[in-house]
Amino acid sequence: MTSADSLRTTIAIVFSFAALAACGGGSAQTSGGGTASSSSSSATGPGPTQINEPGGVPAGYSLHWSDEFNIDGLPDPAKWSYDTVRNKDGWYNNEKQYYSANRPENARVEGGNLIIEARKESLSGNADWGGQTYTSARLLSKMSYQYGHVESRALVTCPKGSWPAIWQLPSAPYNSWPDDGEIDIMEYVGWNVDKIYQSVHTKAYYHSINTQKNVLTDVPNVCNTWHVYEMTWTADRITMGIDGRNYFSFRNDGSGDYTKWPFTHPQFLILNLAVGGDFGGVNGVDDASLPWQFKVDYVRVYTKP
Repeated sequence: MTSADSLRTTIAIVFSFAALAACGGGSAQTSGGGTASSSSSSATGPGPTQINEPGGVPAGYSLHWSDEFNIDGLPDPAKWSYDTVRNKDGWYNNEKQYYSANRPENARVEGGNLIIEARKESLSGNADWGGQTYTSARLLSKMSYQYGHVESRALVTCPKGSWPAIWQLPSAPYNSWPDDGEIDIMEYVGWNVDKIYQSVHTKAYYHSINTQKNVLTDVPNVCNTWHVYEMTWTADRITMGIDGRNYFSFRNDGSGDYTKWPFTHPQFLILNLAVGGDFGGVNGVDDASLPWQFKVDYVRVYTKP
């Protein structure tokens, strides 16, 4: 594993295509909606976004729930459901995949890892098929939490057009995106080599009004090395980092303005691998490189009593 000392944090430059980033919004099933963003953290806001400080599980926190992915087969149905609701109409950001459910070709536990696999194929026989020529999976945690620390050890897939992500949306009741807040713990896009995105989105801070908040971290050889992606969420601050070091900070300014700090309700985790789209597919999709595998060794959520 690459040590945290070898990571170099950089602030993204605002490119027109980068302003279309992030995780693809929610759905009727996840209670979300819309499109997402990720670009420069240089916009005005509550304190500096880029930091470099120790991370890891905070003192006094204990394990709330986890999945170690140690039992081969489909993902544990007591812990995970599938988001398929936009298959017929097409997924946000013009993504190209069909998200399947209960299909081991796209999501399975094998050899101690969750494997989310994107494939070049058409499931035209399915009633909710929307014309997609790629398949993949999008898993939603059945457990939600409010304030805590998340860690996930993962190995991203890196070919052109790939877009793996670990992220969060609020549990119901939910109004609209980005008003109720999104937290992106890890995103990778194949066209931006060895760069990990970590972001938040709110009504006051997102790409369409050029106030987005995120940090990019250089992770050398990220395609071939496992890393722990982490996030700590309290009533006052969200921090994110990699391998025990935090590089992203977003503070509650204390104003009580929900447009700036909507992170006052429980959220659930999402693991997915998108294909192409306005952000992931900036340089197209390398069909010859498929299938792709996004691997997750574990997901752990810690909370403070």
